[in-house]
Amino acid sequence: MFHQVVERSLTVADAPLELSVIVPTLNEVGNVELLLEKLGVALVGIEWEAIFVDDGSTDGTPELLTTIAQADRRVRLIRRIGRRGLSSAVVEGALASTTPIVAVIDADLQHDERVLPDLFRAVAREGHELAIGTRYAGAGSTGEWDDTRLKISRFATALASPIMKTRLSDPMSGFFAVRRDVLLEAAPRLSNVGYKILLDLVASSPRPLSVGEVPYTFGTRQHGASKLDEMVALEYLELLLDKTVGRFVPVKLVQFGAIGTLGVAVHLALLYFTLNMLGTAFAVAQAAAVLGAMTFNFALNNRFTYRDRQLKGFAWVGGLLSFYLVCALGAIANVGIGSLVYEQYHGWWLAGIAGAIVGSVWNYVASGWLTWTKR
Repeated sequence: MFHQVVERSLTVADAPLELSVIVPTLNEVGNVELLLEKLGVALVGIEWEAIFVDDGSTDGTPELLTTIAQADRRVRLIRRIGRRGLSSAVVEGALASTTPIVAVIDADLQHDERVLPDLFRAVAREGHELAIGTRYAGAGSTGEWDDTRLKISRFATALASPIMKTRLSDPMSGFFAVRRDVLLEAAPRLSNVGYKILLDLVASSPRPLSVGEVPYTFGTRQHGASKLDEMVALEYLELLLDKTVGRFVPVKLVQFGAIGTLGVAVHLALLYFTLNMLGTAFAVAQAAAVLGAMTFNFALNNRFTYRDRQLKGFAWVGGLLSFYLVCALGAIANVGIGSLVYEQYHGWWLAGIAGAIVGSVWNYVASGWLTWTKR
């Protein structure tokens, strides 16, 4: 009976979908309608759907897409609450699709949608597992980029080379088509960090992929504000770290430790200033330096390491107080373990390192549990 119903519905409905176009959005209300018009023209002859994955837009993007989707069955909307990031949005959209091929395109109209049919055919007809829109091969171009942005992009591409199992001319591209089963195969290994989902995909795939490349010219944003800021660069470095040392050490622990190292410098600077410039007693200077370094560490970890759980307003103050408590207990653990190791082995340097490691790990684990609790 079920098969008869399906067969009957297929005779009156459109042919089976062949392509899902995943479009991550964050405040792109001025672009989505024009993008859909362009997709409709470019993808004539292909059965397609557009899956918009919205990360909490406040400019009316999800409301507009809801209205459009109610009138056009090719348009779907996934609204994410409390989760952000282009890479994870693409994966979530792909997991919600059922088509054999998935394509990814930005909502800002900088990717040339006219290239999409070529990307689709490279996978569907030519047998490639992955097809990318490239700015760095053939007639591809970065368009109106200045020399500084071009050099940064080239440098980022060079940094990515060691972690790629598949050679690409433009691993920074966010414009590509891939067989859905290939993406699903890599999904458990994906870092889902930042904006570079293509790089994450080729670095996470268990094997090299067969690739087709289609040149295109990178366009200019039409409406809305660019999402490029210092966080994009930080998340890119985080992705590289995850693909290199992430198998052995959590990336957040590396970030936490790096900020802790900077905190030591802040501690010494404050100690010198209060002791020698202000003329305070050592105990007072040391206490001020400790509080200053802990505040510095908390502020940077809140801004960078735990930006996905960033505390603001009164929560920032409460988080700082809980961080003080965590670090105080960490200091006790540092001294206790250091003393124990010194009594056993009588090596001051070994005892110091052991205490520092235990204290740092405690601070990382406990602050993640108490200060930056997942909500």
